[in-house]
Amino acid sequence: MRVGFAGLGLMGRPMAENLCRSGSDVTVYNRSREACDPLREVGAKIAESADDLFGQCGTVILMLADDRAADAVLGRNTPSFQSRVRGRLLINMGTHSPAYSQALEDDVIKTGGRFVEAPVSGSAGAAREARLVAILAGRPASLVLARRVIQPMCAELIETGSVPSAMRMKLAVNLYLVASVTALAEATHFADAASLDLRQFERIIAGGPLGNSVVSAKLEKMIGREFSAQAAVRDVVKNAQLIAAAVDGLAVEAPLLRESLARFTDVRDRGCAADDMAAVLKSYESDPT
Repeated sequence: MRVGFAGLGLMGRPMAENLCRSGSDVTVYNRSREACDPLREVGAKIAESADDLFGQCGTVILMLADDRAADAVLGRNTPSFQSRVRGRLLINMGTHSPAYSQALEDDVIKTGGRFVEAPVSGSAGAAREARLVAILAGRPASLVLARRVIQPMCAELIETGSVPSAMRMKLAVNLYLVASVTALAEATHFADAASLDLRQFERIIAGGPLGNSVVSAKLEKMIGREFSAQAAVRDVVKNAQLIAAAVDGLAVEAPLLRESLARFTDVRDRGCAADDMAAVLKSYESDPT
């Protein structure tokens, strides 16, 4: 079975590379054609258009930036949607609102396709190393097929039930991540203002019960002020906005999320949208050079 992959951004490109290296027959598509060319070296075929992608593939993975990009590739609300979707399995690995994902599943199934949502937890580094955790939801028969397809990109696959439970789970995980990195930035700023040795601070955090791979990676970036993106600020803002909307819909308290969203938005608006999320440290600084 040939697998299509649409969306070769910060996460999508290494994910598609791992899929190719696993021996899967992969065809890739991206709006910016230059992003596709390096995938030839690992055996991918290049689709000339979205119609070409769906025409070649019985299963298509979407790893796209937002609702608009996903709808454009699918041809949703156009006559192309039926021809692209009918008889195919769609695996959406991007992050969207639960409401969007539920509506998309409804449309796909009504059109004669199958649908699985499979957002992932992990950064670009985890994507390169095939250490992503995929959160899957959908109908049982579709989940069986989806697991086989996406396994080469992931360290673990966790099923949560029916759509949109996987998207809700992803938002809960992201709430913890966003608030944690903001708290780490605040602690780093305090330690620096107190003239503490930041490398000692790093050793104590990393070597104690609070240490983990995310803390180590983000703290290294904050101390070294090296903000090349593993998870870009603009994407964090988008995801935090999705979480905030879900929070409002459930009428639950989320003050840490709201403070974090304000700080990431501030950093984005300072011109740091492409920086790694560790750059939230700059929101605590009057001169964030």
